[in-house]
Amino acid sequence: MSRGDPKPKAYAPFVSARYPASGQPSEKPAWRVLVHRKQVQDWNRIAEMCGESNALELWTHLTTRPNQKPLLGTVTPMKGRQYGATSDGMSRVYHYEITGGGRVDYRYNKEYQVKGSGDAHQIVQIVLISLGSH
Repeated sequence: MSRGDPKPKAYAPFVSARYPASGQPSEKPAWRVLVHRKQVQDWNRIAEMCGESNALELWTHLTTRPNQKPLLGTVTPMKGRQYGATSDGMSRVYHYEITGGGRVDYRYNKEYQVKGSGDAHQIVQIVLISLGSH
């Protein structure tokens, strides 16, 4: 992690993913995007590796409608028992193909609570980031 990256706390070992372009998003995201601390550097390189417009399409999908078909791009549910929905409310794993050479696998939870207390949040958890051909 670089010096300015968030530290894992309530969602440990996951941290909030940063907006992939310069500046801030125009609206507060409806879904909180979490990335594993070991993948923060890959997340931070998405715009560089796949193009800023493609990174913003991914961000828009993940923060507004990860549980629906994307407006642009391709999302496919992963097959296999290990990718299915979990008992803690997380969805099955979905594969988002980034135009320009990359993929992000994610799952989501509409009502995630940290340790069963506090307010429920809509979260998207990045499972895998693969930049380059696969």
